[in-house]
Amino acid sequence: MDQDPGLGSLGGDRHVAVASPPVLASTPAPHPVHEPICHQARPQGDIPEESRHEGHLNRRLLIPTHATPSIIPPHTRRILLVRLSARGDLVFASPLAAAIKRTFPHVHLAWVAEERTADVIAHNPHVDELIVWERAGWKRLFKERRWGELSDAVRSFVTELRARRFDVAIDVQGLLRSGVVAFLSGAPMRIGLASREGSGLLMTRVLPLGGNKRAISSEYENLARQLGLRVDPFTIEIPPSEQDRSGARALTGGGGGYIVVAPFTTRYFKHWFEDRWSGLLERLGPATGRRVVMLGGPADRAAAERILGPITSDVLDLVGRTALGEAAAVVEGADAVIGVDTGLTHMAHGYERPSVLLLGSNTPYLEPPLPVSRILHSGRDCSPCRGKLTCEGRIDCMRDLSVDHVLDAVQEVLAPTVPVRGGAAPE
Repeated sequence: MDQDPGLGSLGGDRHVAVASPPVLASTPAPHPVHEPICHQARPQGDIPEESRHEGHLNRRLLIPTHATPSIIPPHTRRILLVRLSARGDLVFASPLAAAIKRTFPHVHLAWVAEERTADVIAHNPHVDELIVWERAGWKRLFKERRWGELSDAVRSFVTELRARRFDVAIDVQGLLRSGVVAFLSGAPMRIGLASREGSGLLMTRVLPLGGNKRAISSEYENLARQLGLRVDPFTIEIPPSEQDRSGARALTGGGGGYIVVAPFTTRYFKHWFEDRWSGLLERLGPATGRRVVMLGGPADRAAAERILGPITSDVLDLVGRTALGEAAAVVEGADAVIGVDTGLTHMAHGYERPSVLLLGSNTPYLEPPLPVSRILHSGRDCSPCRGKLTCEGRIDCMRDLSVDHVLDAVQEVLAPTVPVRGGAAPE
């Protein structure tokens, strides 16, 4: 889903088994400008009674929240969660681990993920074991036709999975490859989501897709409820290690007082235009009285230099200089986060940091999870097209978002009248 902000050691005390997008410039195009919509969390009084639970806003699901018996047998001892890729979705899925442990506190919980995204889960306190699928290595062996080595790698991975004797495997991704991993685990009970790729054929039980598509992480909370898990609270958890926090303090100077911008993601149609990022960064610090920190991965260096090239305002450029854990700790200590649909932006929700999310052609999460969140979306009839651009590549939905729109939203979330929960800067 989004670009790696730099891979570091997975760390932790638990067992671990081990193309650049085109440049986007906002050149005027012959199309009408569509005034974007700034979405914010609805007041508690605006939410239907059945969407509230124990005094907390159920901001994701417009369904009754009464508990249901778990479909997972009570004697279960070992569970495997399968969510292999897409950083943002791993962030969204992270509350599942806590829900499983809350319901089955003595279960051994393992999570399998690809090597390029596994660090999202590395410090989740509810995951006992992180299993890394070296998919990139398999693809390389396949392309080089090194069939013997590929066969050995597959056999070794399957052997390691089956040696753990999982009772239940839960495929929360719903792709064919994630279904295959769940199947190869040998778990006698395999639970998955309805899928167009046919992964349901590999499951012993298939659950329907659901949730409030307008709300972040709702599909995973809906899955947790169908599983009969204890979901309250269902909050994103990507805790940095103390070493990561120390590294973040060293990079930022400590003490907070900064705004994070996260402009980068792997899919070009999710990007805002580079010259608009330049315009925003030129004005952001002076307008808010705060330092500005830009985050991204090593592959984003060229784009970062293009964005920073024309501006004169000070920006702390950390693009390609952090591992994910350090980047997460930088987000944790920020006064606000501004970004596109990428994992770093969504981490702000888990840390309850004020945030502004820029959305265009992708899934429109139009119900922010926090009072201090704003989602800017053009509201065009063609959105979301999910990358199947109908605008001759102009990406009109992102073009509708101006620097002024973003600055106004930032000022809103930083206003002292906006309630902020938690999120103290690490010291």
